[in-house]
Amino acid sequence: MQNYNTISNPDLTIGENNKQRWNQARHRRHGFHNANNLFRRALMVRSRDVLVLDHNEASTITIGPDLQELMCHPAFSALCCIHEDEIVLEASADDFSPTRPHSIQSISKLHVHLIVGRLIGQGVLSLNAKVSDYLPDIGTGYANAPVQRLLDMSVNNNFSEDYFDPNSDCFTEEIALGWRLPRDQSLKETNLEEFTNSITGYVDDASFGEAQYKSANTDVLTRIIAKISQKTPAQHIEEIADAIGYEGAFYISLSPEGYPAFSGGGCLSARDLARFGLIFTRKGKDISGQPFANEKFLSKSLARPAPKLSEPKDWLRYSNHVMTDGRFVGHAGYGGQFLLVDTQKKTSISFLSVLENEDGYDDVYMGVVAATLRNLLKAF
Repeated sequence: MQNYNTISNPDLTIGENNKQRWNQARHRRHGFHNANNLFRRALMVRSRDVLVLDHNEASTITIGPDLQELMCHPAFSALCCIHEDEIVLEASADDFSPTRPHSIQSISKLHVHLIVGRLIGQGVLSLNAKVSDYLPDIGTGYANAPVQRLLDMSVNNNFSEDYFDPNSDCFTEEIALGWRLPRDQSLKETNLEEFTNSITGYVDDASFGEAQYKSANTDVLTRIIAKISQKTPAQHIEEIADAIGYEGAFYISLSPEGYPAFSGGGCLSARDLARFGLIFTRKGKDISGQPFANEKFLSKSLARPAPKLSEPKDWLRYSNHVMTDGRFVGHAGYGGQFLLVDTQKKTSISFLSVLENEDGYDDVYMGVVAATLRNLLKAF
């Protein structure tokens, strides 16, 4: 029998700084621009109908010096700003396009807000219930945590999400998200259930007022959604895509057992990401004007007290898996992504970029991105 030469998949194999190749600094731009083709496994969904957008050549939107600086930054990939059904600003770097898919990282978490709201409306999910009420096998890191705590990023347990620590738990989590292979090639890939069940150390501490950002919270919520809903997560994704009206495709990585990585595995173009944001300007209605998301849940999420983000994004609260100040709603993403929606002016802006520093994160840079987008929307 002939022996064939094989190598471990170079894009998914762990290398320097405990990162797979597509997320290493010198490969990250290519990785984020092609993530939909680099994941271990992924789901791809197209919308049944496309929301048609007009290009407003007479737009009065002003590109100020702060935005101009971001657009000239080497990290910049693309942006798109849509007011109602008109593109009022669109731009991209020379090596990219507003219509090419791009890793949106944690902006993917907004899907959980939409799905959870619908399940609450159906009466099958209680925010006061403990995680173990829905997942009896869950580990001690989440068993006694109320679902509301997970939605607000206010869980205190042993899971660590420190992008500056190459051995942080969030990088081990990536095996279960379908982003990398185990360092020890003789081991099987840890699935999402095994990973979330392994988290320990829950502390019932309601004293801290700042969000404790943990993507594992989203992974646990994903499992709850799959457990209690009559629809599969993939069916929920299809329905959301139809409600948004994507022009291109939505991609999301999958765990070994098939859970979508709502915690950060989504890929969308800048234009379609801005389209996604429009559902919040429509108060949850789909592109045909019919109710889709839970409008009451969305309104409450924007108005209620919730943990603040850390500086310099402390003008935002983390409420029911959205970032908001009551008027603006959106989410940030690792590596340089941001979606911000002005619910008053019915305007949505997406910003995609790829930080090529060693850690793939810069809190000061992300604070500038968030503030710049907010100022642009306020001035529109």
